[in-house]
Amino acid sequence: MAEVREFALPDLGEGLTEATVVRWLVGVGEAIEIDQPVVEVETAKALVEVPCPYGGVVTAHQAQEGAEIPVGAPLVTVATGARANEAGSGGLRGAEASGGAGAPEPTAPELEHVGGSGNVLVGYGTSPAARRRPRVSRPLPGTPAGPGTGRDAPAGPPPRVPEVNGSGAPAGHGVPTTGQGAPDGPARPAVGAGVPHADGTPVRRGPVAVISPLVRRLAREHGIDLATLDGTGPDGLILRADVERAVRQPQAVTERGTDTTGAQADGDGARRIPLRGLRATAAERLTRSRREIPDASCWVDADATELLALKRRMNAPLTHSAPTRSIGSPGAAEGGRERKPVSLLALLARICTAALSRFPELNAFVDTDAREIVLLPQVHLGFAAQTDRGLVVPVVHEAHTLDAEQLTERTAQLTEAARAGTLTPGQLTGGTFTLNNYGVFGVDGSTPIVNHPEAAMLGVGRIVRKPWVVGDELAVRDVVQLSLTFDHRVCDGGTAGGFLRHVADCVEHPGELLRTL
Repeated sequence: MAEVREFALPDLGEGLTEATVVRWLVGVGEAIEIDQPVVEVETAKALVEVPCPYGGVVTAHQAQEGAEIPVGAPLVTVATGARANEAGSGGLRGAEASGGAGAPEPTAPELEHVGGSGNVLVGYGTSPAARRRPRVSRPLPGTPAGPGTGRDAPAGPPPRVPEVNGSGAPAGHGVPTTGQGAPDGPARPAVGAGVPHADGTPVRRGPVAVISPLVRRLAREHGIDLATLDGTGPDGLILRADVERAVRQPQAVTERGTDTTGAQADGDGARRIPLRGLRATAAERLTRSRREIPDASCWVDADATELLALKRRMNAPLTHSAPTRSIGSPGAAEGGRERKPVSLLALLARICTAALSRFPELNAFVDTDAREIVLLPQVHLGFAAQTDRGLVVPVVHEAHTLDAEQLTERTAQLTEAARAGTLTPGQLTGGTFTLNNYGVFGVDGSTPIVNHPEAAMLGVGRIVRKPWVVGDELAVRDVVQLSLTFDHRVCDGGTAGGFLRHVADCVEHPGELLRTL
């Protein structure tokens, strides 16, 4: 006896209360295994593939792609049990056509709807999706049925669900069956076919032929309804060029009156973009920071010539000849060995951790309920990383225990994961201080908003060649602007200025770091 189990969006942790359905990894009628990923959702933290704790046949999608649903909302229903297992192995059929009119009518299984989300192990990231199983075709709503399939028609054997061949298309598609004369199933409509609107615009029925999730995301970001597009790819497949062409013709899309799930156009041509996912979380936190934190900013120019020279020396191979030593003596393999590269971001991070050890008031947060300033012993350093999904702040935990090489490796790993969308919530939370290198955008200075609930953020502008007084002479040096935005509740300007001045001194004279090693 098969039963239908309802799988709800599970708790994704880290206080996340909602998610946006990006794409379905399985279709209705497909057989799935226990803990197989069935849908990819986007949270405020990352892209997440959600596995289903049930095995069987997918009977319905409870949310459309692009829809935002809360935790606990129905996500998918799955038919489990012996009958479902037969369906998953190719046995999902009604009466066989060869049975004719005398074939006995199969008894429909009693379906028991079971709620709950089950036990789910959520894997964060965008690992390659499993290869999709062939779909079992089912009648599309609104398609004319064959003889004997109407509501008032006499009872008879139900139409056979077409068997799926290895290519994913119904076997014997388009060939009429014997027996009652009813077709195996409705013919799949051509892409773009359907009953037209009153203005003559055709309405697509059935699934949209899009193979790339990037195409779906591009359409969603620009408010393009894929159901209104005619694909130019093989078999009507919608390509990226089709979406880009529709983006260049926003007026034509608007005149069709499409009901989009992404950006929507007003009558005057303005577009409305839903505030969802990462952008919604960023907006909420920035608003809270501006509302709760009385921040102030200070900045200073620093000569970064020596810091850049140090970076070049640290990344140069050791080619000097080492003193002759016996085999096995310490340092015998030092000469000529290749060293790990050190990034400028890692050197700045090392400077930050050294400065925070001298000014711990800036590695803190305000406990408003207890009316206390909490000084933190560990430095969990966040750094801003620009991605296709927007700005994210990965966190290097225990940054004060890492050297420049380790910081380089860790920041590179987190940056790559951020751009791939595979950061875990643990890698995005828990920061105590943030380093913002906005110089990569070609700007000199900024007054960033403090990353709530942290107490401060250090901003680093671009490094440019400028005239600079060295001793009593004018020279051309590499100059960078440093800015510090801080919570005025945790310290006064003297502490903030002392921190920023120490950072600038370490940039100008990197040997100052030896004082804290």
